[in-house]
Amino acid sequence: MNFLAHIYLSGDDEGVVIGNFIADGIKGKRYMKYPPPIQKGILLHRAIDSYTDAHPTVRESTARLHENYGHYSGVIVDILYDHFLAKNWETYHDVPLAKFVENFYNMLRHNFSILPARIQRMMPYMIADNWLVSYATIPGIGKILSQMNIRTKRVSKMDLAVIELEQHYDAFEEEFTRFFHDLILYSENKLREL
Repeated sequence: MNFLAHIYLSGDDEGVVIGNFIADGIKGKRYMKYPPPIQKGILLHRAIDSYTDAHPTVRESTARLHENYGHYSGVIVDILYDHFLAKNWETYHDVPLAKFVENFYNMLRHNFSILPARIQRMMPYMIADNWLVSYATIPGIGKILSQMNIRTKRVSKMDLAVIELEQHYDAFEEEFTRFFHDLILYSENKLREL
């Protein structure tokens, strides 16, 4: 899953939210240098990623993209699924998306000193372009995919995945909805376990 889903699945504990958000930049056992709530968020993030990668519904989505995008198809599906979460946000959360995201950005500002350097550098762009709210539109997702393509030195061709999103929109949305129900239950159980 991508940023919005990880934040959403973290619950209300600020430390867990921050940990889940920064987890990709924390390798191996380096998570142990953080306070326990952040550790919990990092471990939750890793569990969510493992569960997502192995889920048969997610594999249906990635299979649709694999011919054109190879191993980048999983990254693309993560981003597309964030689109469907943002688009259907009111189904999953009582707080409007714009307010939820504003609260998250304020949380990042408040915890800036403990964020990894890569996140500190990325954060101003994320906030200025309001990435998380922009996920709700196809042009917004297109921009994110274009940025990801640039990060891969244009090797991934991710910017073209908007074509498949539009061609198979209903199938992707149905797969997201089916999968996300399972992921919510899994994440709630994993949070209790951690």
